[in-house]
Amino acid sequence: MNTNKEIKRVAIIGAGIAGLSCARKLQSHGITVDIFEKSRGPSGRMSTRRSEEWSADHGAQYFTARDPRFIQEVQGWVQAGTAAIWKPNIKVYEAGIWRESNSQEYRYVGTPNMNSPGKHLAKDLSIHYEATVCGLERIGDQWTLQCSELTEMRGAYDFVVIAIPAPQANALLKDLDARAADIASSAQMKACWTMMAHLPNQKSTDFDSAFINQEIISWICQNGSKPMRHGNIWTIHGNPTWSQNHVESSKEDAQDQMVKCMTSLGLNCQDAEISMHRWRYASGGLENSIGFFSLPDIGLGLCGDWLNGGRVEGAWLSGMELAAEIELIKTTS
Repeated sequence: MNTNKEIKRVAIIGAGIAGLSCARKLQSHGITVDIFEKSRGPSGRMSTRRSEEWSADHGAQYFTARDPRFIQEVQGWVQAGTAAIWKPNIKVYEAGIWRESNSQEYRYVGTPNMNSPGKHLAKDLSIHYEATVCGLERIGDQWTLQCSELTEMRGAYDFVVIAIPAPQANALLKDLDARAADIASSAQMKACWTMMAHLPNQKSTDFDSAFINQEIISWICQNGSKPMRHGNIWTIHGNPTWSQNHVESSKEDAQDQMVKCMTSLGLNCQDAEISMHRWRYASGGLENSIGFFSLPDIGLGLCGDWLNGGRVEGAWLSGMELAAEIELIKTTS
């Protein structure tokens, strides 16, 4: 990249928390940003599944804030009404024994839905939804993008930010730049089978959520215990190793195994109404976090939770810090 060229236009692939965080900071510095998102809305894995009768958070269950910068951001979400503190009664199940959780962390959820903070961040941003970027091409010192749903190329951009899970990033990068492809291919991401269940015969429990250890299930949560949620809907996550080992199983097979595990934990799954979702890339990332990755010589960057220790906070910080790096390139060019 010609570092004497000012960065005026940036394309961001992915409207999860990392991509949105990056976009907002860049736009605040006068840079034109276009986001391309394959789904119908923002927020990535901070999502809520809805039907006519119920809704359930089926991706990220909550988030925490430890970095002062993210604490300040979350306080803004709370003030805007798009997030709230969640104070669940949490238990832990291990080796056949239930015990109280000792965790004292503040937990937050989006309100009224888990994707509400993402929608808040997406306001006033240029986002092309249902636009799957399938190819990048460098022409001179600018980028053009090809989307599966569009016949024409989109461009010309001075910088491209890839803010999607590592395997999807690698698919774009493998024939484009070996340095970025090596980073993406080295990340180890695992799947997650998620079950959303209405349990009509389940009596009230003495916990709102539970960490389950050494079983095929890793987490169960009564969705109605969260602020601004209603109904007796449970979200159950398969543990990462089991989910990855069964990533190609049918929904029916995954459901059967998870129901058996739920029953063994003492929950009544008789006459349950169940919906299944498979997250192919739910957790994991680089063995050693690097925060973000930037190649100013060709105007290319990577951000996401998988580069920064996982978690919602890691995603937000990754996008913000990459944007600061791009701004630094812009001001020193």
